[in-house]
Amino acid sequence: MTEDWSLRPDRMTPTERMKALLSGKPVDRVGLYPFARGFCAINTGMSPETFYEDPAASLDAQLWTQKMYGHDEPLKFGGACYGAWEFGGEIRMPTSEWQQAPSVARHPVQSEADVERLELPDVTKAGTIPRTMEFGKLQHATGLVCTVAMGSPFMIAGNICGVEKLTRWMLKKPALAHRVLRLATDFGVAVAKYWVDTFGPENVEIRDSAPTDSNQVISPKHFRDFPLPYLIALHEKVLAMGVKYIYTHICGEQNLNLPFWHEVPFGDPGIASFGHEVDVAKAIEMLGDKCIVVGNVEPRILQTGSPQEVYQRSRECIEKGKHAPRGFILGTGCELPPRSPAANLFAMKKAINDFGWYE
Repeated sequence: MTEDWSLRPDRMTPTERMKALLSGKPVDRVGLYPFARGFCAINTGMSPETFYEDPAASLDAQLWTQKMYGHDEPLKFGGACYGAWEFGGEIRMPTSEWQQAPSVARHPVQSEADVERLELPDVTKAGTIPRTMEFGKLQHATGLVCTVAMGSPFMIAGNICGVEKLTRWMLKKPALAHRVLRLATDFGVAVAKYWVDTFGPENVEIRDSAPTDSNQVISPKHFRDFPLPYLIALHEKVLAMGVKYIYTHICGEQNLNLPFWHEVPFGDPGIASFGHEVDVAKAIEMLGDKCIVVGNVEPRILQTGSPQEVYQRSRECIEKGKHAPRGFILGTGCELPPRSPAANLFAMKKAINDFGWYE
């Protein structure tokens, strides 16, 4: 790291920077998306349980953290167990220092018969959605973009019936898998419509994440045959509502899936972030023509590495991604571990300061 510890003052606010990126206009520097959720709770002395249960407290913790580090990422409420509680299952809030986010306590589908009885819930009342809408209204009142996760169909389906059942049915009883995936897709469309109807398409950021779509779980062939058609349908329907772009986190080892991801519409441009398993240069090669690329310092290094190591990895990402055709944002490969040293997040910011300016 250089000996000069001062940071250049930004010439754009986070809102101005993101608007410019999405409009294809020049920006002052590479943006920063730390994927900070539970980290914001720890950073402000809040319990993760409160962070995921109290929308106002969650927003406050995220705003304080954003002001501290000057990052550009829109704020967000919720976790990766999305879909389980909403369809009638149960979730467990994080209550110990070893738990960083809500988890599934009981899947709503336990048997094949449950699949036939499964119905689309009322998204205005289901699970965590009322809290997420409360968070959205607080964002709107503060002048922020209103974010909501609709979830990738395969992730939602896995939370509905469990990933083991879902993948077994893909092989043995594909009709069951397709029924759950169709309902998961309809759910995502309904959630997106609820936000668009409430705030207007110009004021929302619709997000999904695809951790269980990774090749650590399914093969590229099964990705093509099961998640892909539903992803395409979901994105097409959401974009048809007037939403300008979709943010997707392509989580985990997805190198063999990347040609299929290129078939998915994201908007013009969309935003796609990647797990650390996908090299930034490869991500740009496959999706840089249609998406702003976000990537992708490994979360393990952010938790256990030194600031110098994080700084070097961040520099490597910036140098590979800085001139991506639709734009580049430095980010973490998945959620920033809640107990990551604060100096490691600062190291990402410092790397942008030293290598990420365009002027």
